[in-house]
Amino acid sequence: MTIRPSRLLQHLFMIAFSLLMLYPVIWWLGASLKETAEMSLPTLWPSSPRWENYSEGWRFSSEFTFGHFFANTLLMEVANVAGGVLTAALVAFGFARLHFPLRGFWFSIMLLTLMLPGQVTIVPQYILYNNIGWVDSYVPLILPHFFGGGAFFIFLLVQFIRGLPRDLDDAAKIDGASVYGIFGRIILPLIKPALVTVAIFTFIWSWDDFFAQVLYLSSVEKFTVGLALRMFIDQFEIKWGQLLAMSLLSVIPSAVIFFFAQKHFVEGIATTGMKG
Repeated sequence: MTIRPSRLLQHLFMIAFSLLMLYPVIWWLGASLKETAEMSLPTLWPSSPRWENYSEGWRFSSEFTFGHFFANTLLMEVANVAGGVLTAALVAFGFARLHFPLRGFWFSIMLLTLMLPGQVTIVPQYILYNNIGWVDSYVPLILPHFFGGGAFFIFLLVQFIRGLPRDLDDAAKIDGASVYGIFGRIILPLIKPALVTVAIFTFIWSWDDFFAQVLYLSSVEKFTVGLALRMFIDQFEIKWGQLLAMSLLSVIPSAVIFFFAQKHFVEGIATTGMKG
């Protein structure tokens, strides 16, 4: 089988572009295996890889291992994803299918919150959580996800649900289904790609939300992965090898989730763009 020159050039270009995109990850891996003295050298791979950076970084201290911080973060993420997906779907179903007074007005108000800078709400939110006694707990990091999951996700799901034929709802009503039955048995299975998209975005954005974590968490035993990474840096030295090793491990959960859910993720983004 002969390959056309244009096809060959296309494949070569894609291979070169892929290597270019992977270069930072390759450098990251190489740097995580270097001695601190080698960090300033312009070499991609260390002369003698120091795999101990991973074991030493994982052990972290005599009191905690890095697995403890991974467990803290994953526990928080499970709650955030579950709350965000469920409540965003419920609110979106209400806006897309139910009729209630001032529905258009409240939907517009919800969209306006997308234009509200997050910095505006930081101080009042902190004062509220502090007065209740929730600072230095996971509640401020989890609770907002149980109240709609975010305006962006609600809007995305509303657009998806509006593209579904209303005849499905009418047929379910004839069969005796209630509003909750229509939501659970008709709508939820059909918006699965969009729900996967919401779940992935919720996981990644919450995992990377370093500012909220550093604002509300102060006890070391409650630290997330992002806060634990910061502890490799002190006023006397920076443990670069261990820091880069653990930071490389910290991106694995997001990469694994995206890899296994990318089919539904792409489908959800593409179909949402065509609906509404």
